[in-house]
Amino acid sequence: MDFTGIHHLTAISAQIRENKRFYTEGLGMRLVKRSVNQDDVSAYHLFYADAKGSPGTDMTFFDWPVQPERRGGRSIVRTALRIAGDDAFAWWQERLRALGVTIGSVEERDGRATLEFEDPEGQRLALIDDGGAGEVFPWDRSPVPSEYQIRGLGPISLSVPTLERTDHILQSVMNMRPARTYPNDASEQVHVYEMGPGGAGAELHVVDQPDLPSSRQGAGGAHHVAFRTPDGDYDAWAERLNEMGVRNSGKVDRYWFRSLYFREPNGILFEIATDGPGFGVDEDEETLGEKVVLPPFLEPRRAEIIANLKSID
Repeated sequence: MDFTGIHHLTAISAQIRENKRFYTEGLGMRLVKRSVNQDDVSAYHLFYADAKGSPGTDMTFFDWPVQPERRGGRSIVRTALRIAGDDAFAWWQERLRALGVTIGSVEERDGRATLEFEDPEGQRLALIDDGGAGEVFPWDRSPVPSEYQIRGLGPISLSVPTLERTDHILQSVMNMRPARTYPNDASEQVHVYEMGPGGAGAELHVVDQPDLPSSRQGAGGAHHVAFRTPDGDYDAWAERLNEMGVRNSGKVDRYWFRSLYFREPNGILFEIATDGPGFGVDEDEETLGEKVVLPPFLEPRRAEIIANLKSID
């Protein structure tokens, strides 16, 4: 069993209306699912992705009125968004400056052109050149021209205090492959792990930082990272986690995909998520994200849930 790449990255926003504006009107991603946190129905859960809501393209946000993240170790520290071509970087530099985003220069990281930046709440992001690999589904109503649109997620970068423990679960439990290392700005070695076919959308980058204080989760930070599994492997993954003694959530049906949750040994929350059935199971593709949708088990509470949600349009 191999994961086929990053499935999604879920983060936290305390300013969800502004968050929606930045990711859709600014970065040009499509809001493909407007729902609520299934474990906290007072909060929106928004999913931004490509035109179809393809697995591997969506960055999602919980709407929680919390304090800003305190940065540190034992955390997801940066989410890369994939674009293609030198022209795309020039376009995006101009675009981000126009949005009031502070940016540096395009630099080569791990052999790929990279432009790091942050969203208005401090969410750490990067645009990286993925070489144009793979199928893409541009959104025809995006303010970003199709050739420059964000193509998907990955790599995802983590900071841990003890690489050996994380390395064990990545290789022995999750079947990832150590691929290479490269230095970061502090000359620390970043360890690259590949899954499935490899490539930017199927990599986890892990840096060993034992002296870094632990982070405190909050707005502008990441909540968890999810890895893609074919639907047919889901039950086998559930069995594998249990057989190998990995404490986990057990099977969780999120309606648009099925999930398993567990923490790697340094405390970062991981999710295994299926590709299907997908965001089109309860909405027409043409109107994805235009209204609040709820999984069937929450539908009896629709009136109550909707009444407690603020407008984000």
